[in-house]
Amino acid sequence: MIIFCEECGKRYRIDPAKIRGAHARVRCKACGHVFDISKSDGMDGTGAEAEWPGSRNDEAVGAESIGTETVKAELASLKAQRARRLGLRAKMIILFFLVPVILVVAAGLLYIRQLDQLTALITSESGQVVTHLAENIIKEKAESVASQVLLYLDSHRKLKKENFFQDEEFKKIAVQKVGVTGYTALYQLPDSGGIWRTWAHVNPKIIGIDMSKLKKPLGKAFPGFWKVYTGVKEGKESKGYYRWKDKDGRIRDKFMVCTPVGNTSFVVAATTYLDEFTKEVKGLEKKAGAISANTKNAVFVILGSTLVLIALIVLWYGHALTKRIKSLTVLAEQISLGALDEELEIRSKDEIGDLGEAIGRMQESIRLSMERLRRRR
Repeated sequence: MIIFCEECGKRYRIDPAKIRGAHARVRCKACGHVFDISKSDGMDGTGAEAEWPGSRNDEAVGAESIGTETVKAELASLKAQRARRLGLRAKMIILFFLVPVILVVAAGLLYIRQLDQLTALITSESGQVVTHLAENIIKEKAESVASQVLLYLDSHRKLKKENFFQDEEFKKIAVQKVGVTGYTALYQLPDSGGIWRTWAHVNPKIIGIDMSKLKKPLGKAFPGFWKVYTGVKEGKESKGYYRWKDKDGRIRDKFMVCTPVGNTSFVVAATTYLDEFTKEVKGLEKKAGAISANTKNAVFVILGSTLVLIALIVLWYGHALTKRIKSLTVLAEQISLGALDEELEIRSKDEIGDLGEAIGRMQESIRLSMERLRRRR
């Protein structure tokens, strides 16, 4: 237990077991004052005991002066015990940093994912829409030319197919421009010998020849071309894609629509590179991809800056708050050990400051109570 000298207020720790009987008389080694103590006089305390010189009777009591070093040892012990638990700063980091970080990162990743999906959806849908429109334009061109050819043939029944290419007026009708580099052509269903022949084309070299002989010059592009070209055997419209090699060696996709000319044996083919219609969309897709990439980078920068700012605020405020609370805790512990002369350093004007003022008033009240007790004795 802890007792105080009635005269000078010196603090001592004493083992109650060494008090024989109801009372014991002791002498303060600081001021020499002699006074009586009993087992119920002191405050509970812990620590090692040493002989207290100056005992005035045979019932010597073991005690030790409680000085600054003893208080420091007690505080160090309490600090070591608290180090093993989760402190206020750690809780603040978890609640006000880790949890918001997880939520912000999750929201940012979800936003980026939705942005990617939206960009992909817009670009793919726009590409499909433009492709569909381009296919319809080529189809409508083939049907329009077929109608014009039918009208011309009805009004020029004596015009023979061998002379189609020499008739400039008919040639202008049968061979028209499609897109930028595309064109229409006129060919005939296979004759009794099974031969497919073209009678109006931008290339005069293939007029009237057996079209199956193009297999060698067209190479790998021929099967796709031939499938669409001969797909009108049953009088139905044929359309599809095939690979075509340009003069510069590039291989690109061409789209062709073959439309029968009324009740005749002739067919109008309209073909062109589809990328002539979709290249603007491809450019928009690239721009959308660049904007999406820049947006994602901006989101990452904002997320990173937000997380750093949150971390700095939480760490700074948590450090300041826990520092003040620790100061009050140390002061309260020192008061509990009898150190009534320690000064209060908390000067904040918030609830922590109110708590510090309350502890200061409690410290002053204990000090005055101890003085009154000494004077009464």
